[in-house]
Amino acid sequence: MTEYERSRTMPAQPEHVFDQAANVAQLDEWLPDALHVDVETPPAVTVHEDRSGQDMPALLRSRPDQMRMEWGTREQGSYTGWLQVAGIGSGASEVTVHLSFFDDGHDPGEQAVYEALDGSLRRLEDQVRMRVDPPAG
Repeated sequence: MTEYERSRTMPAQPEHVFDQAANVAQLDEWLPDALHVDVETPPAVTVHEDRSGQDMPALLRSRPDQMRMEWGTREQGSYTGWLQVAGIGSGASEVTVHLSFFDDGHDPGEQAVYEALDGSLRRLEDQVRMRVDPPAG
């Protein structure tokens, strides 16, 4: 099993950050570019991975009371992950994303995973900023 984790501080209340992260209609706005989620009957989703061209049945659960999201493959058990939002005071939050790959063939490798996580967290922060700091004008 291989595990990866990244965190990022965001200048918004944890509730705002979690609401943006957990908005299933906007997951494609911040997830890695190569992943696309089609929500079926929650918690069931299908994840399309551009790299492999495969559609994979998965589960996505949102736990608003814990400000946590959890996901993973349904049938193969290839990977799981979670996102946790925590308030750190002064109106800021820390978002942590953790991935566990149980199948080495599904693990794209350390560099690719960390680039994807960093990019996703940056895009999530951009989405949060647009929501809490609407453009002036």
